[in-house]
Amino acid sequence: MTRQVIANIMLSLDGRTTGPGGPFDMGWIVPHAITDQARDGLVAMTSGTTALLGRVNYQGFGGYWPPVAADESAEPRDRRFAAWLTEVEKVVFSTTLAPDLGWRNSRLATASPADTVRTLRAHGDGDIWVLSSQSIIRQLLEADEVDRLRITLAPELVGGGERLFPEGLTPSRWALAASLPTDSGAIMLTFDRRR
Repeated sequence: MTRQVIANIMLSLDGRTTGPGGPFDMGWIVPHAITDQARDGLVAMTSGTTALLGRVNYQGFGGYWPPVAADESAEPRDRRFAAWLTEVEKVVFSTTLAPDLGWRNSRLATASPADTVRTLRAHGDGDIWVLSSQSIIRQLLEADEVDRLRITLAPELVGGGERLFPEGLTPSRWALAASLPTDSGAIMLTFDRRR
């Protein structure tokens, strides 16, 4: 069976992945990331066997999630996701990080995201998750290497920041596979690529 590539990200109503303050301006995301539905979504990712991350998310996730796995007071679904994230194969796209990444089961990619995904599809099993890394998702969309988009649409207008979908992106067709409202008012949308 062909490995599926699933891109997971949160967007504001105005299509942003960050706020106007830059890559770490994501306070607007927090209320929507801690709902029961969002936490169930984290657990759903644990069926994957590979995670793809850009540098910013690799450093952010690496600074936050590893201690959560051992924190007995943490929400159990958060702990499960944290444990998976430490153990899963993590492929990191960066031109500035040192080759010795320091987080178990992590390695730097030596090829473009599209070429890396093609190699991963040809070897191994299980889903490949792109974890909130907009630049990686964009490149994979451009190369038609995303099979499923899981977008949590947050009811926020952030007024600036990075957009997931830039002008000039190659057109593609998608079908809504699932829609789930969350307790915060966000909607978790799942789209499958129509080829």
